[in-house]
Amino acid sequence: MTDELKARIDKTMANLKRNKMEPYFCETSAQARELVKTLINKGDTISSGGSVTLKQTGIYDIITSADYNYLDRSREGITREEIEEVYRKTFCADAFFTSTNALTENGELYNVDGNSNRVAAILYGPKSVVVISGVNKLVKNIDEAIYRVKTKAAPPNTVRLGIDTYCAKKGQCVSLNKENPELCEGCHGDGRICCNYVVCAQQRHVNRIKVVIVNEELGY
Repeated sequence: MTDELKARIDKTMANLKRNKMEPYFCETSAQARELVKTLINKGDTISSGGSVTLKQTGIYDIITSADYNYLDRSREGITREEIEEVYRKTFCADAFFTSTNALTENGELYNVDGNSNRVAAILYGPKSVVVISGVNKLVKNIDEAIYRVKTKAAPPNTVRLGIDTYCAKKGQCVSLNKENPELCEGCHGDGRICCNYVVCAQQRHVNRIKVVIVNEELGY
């Protein structure tokens, strides 16, 4: 790790603490897996948002194991009605796991969602929210976070999900064709995944949100 990156991580962690979110740092995914086991208890009801990061780190394998009551919205044969029921039950979960689209040095989480069950659970409901973030998600401020989503998060996610959008084809949001694009500007297709834009800044519920920064490139 370079001195510059260390300084950025230290600043981010200090500001997360100031914003009443509990910060953690792990050098590797293996360390993150061990840490996660200390943040949950056997028998906990756990849910998660769609996340490449959780699968890359192996944390998804932990929370879906028999040690926990995992609310599975992707099990084979599940109906749309059952998926919606999982979303509702998530609000009563002991823990919700997710990544973040961007993490600012000011200690803010920035997330953009289509269906928005993920951002809803981050904001309210589950007793504990555990956010796993690779260092590639680290940005200076909200302006950089907005740009990151429009260029590095949304486009590959639409490709992964097989959604026919402008950004899936061109690699960036259509709004960036304008000199000064506004926050919510984008395509208007039925498959648009950028529908709700959420910034988590200072929290009222101290340490409900826990942010684990991993010194690896993870997810989108």
